[in-house]
Amino acid sequence: MKSAPSLGRSKAFNLANMLTYGRLVAVPAVVGLLFWPEDHWSRWFALLVFALAAITDYLDGYVARTFAQQSALGRMLDPIADKLLVAASLLMLVADGTIHGWALWAAIVILCREILVSGLREFLAELKVSVPVSRVAKWKTTLQLVALGFLIAGPAGETVLPNNTLIGTVLLWIAAILTIYTGWDYFKNGIHHLMDEG
Repeated sequence: MKSAPSLGRSKAFNLANMLTYGRLVAVPAVVGLLFWPEDHWSRWFALLVFALAAITDYLDGYVARTFAQQSALGRMLDPIADKLLVAASLLMLVADGTIHGWALWAAIVILCREILVSGLREFLAELKVSVPVSRVAKWKTTLQLVALGFLIAGPAGETVLPNNTLIGTVLLWIAAILTIYTGWDYFKNGIHHLMDEG
């Protein structure tokens, strides 16, 4: 009678899920460190935590596949952790002025797409329709994380790499374009299910 709960606990705390939990914990850590945007050391520590969290985005999936640690909990939390990390970082970078002017539209596009696709996925999940992550969507996520890394470094990064913030802004725009493409791709693949139910 006790074997099922024990099995559930072991899956909840396997290595793949622990990496995902670490990414969730990294979100408030990055946000907290970005509360002092003028402090270069705070930005470097925020970048370090962000980079480690971004690496776990690859590692948790690799560990889950390699060591057969896939679980329903992991499949649910993995995209949530990604979206929280990206959304929280974008909001803090907008708040401190690193992302400003026309670049705000890139941030808005990224946030809106994530909300729309999450809603579409939730609806299709109720219909038992699987929406696999495309290769372009994986590139989009990688590019978003790289762009945010440059922007989190911000003024501190300028002391090491001139035009660091400009590089991050350009990459953010490219990520936003891929975001629109992948969002349309998901919507196009799911539209007939929406029409059937409508």
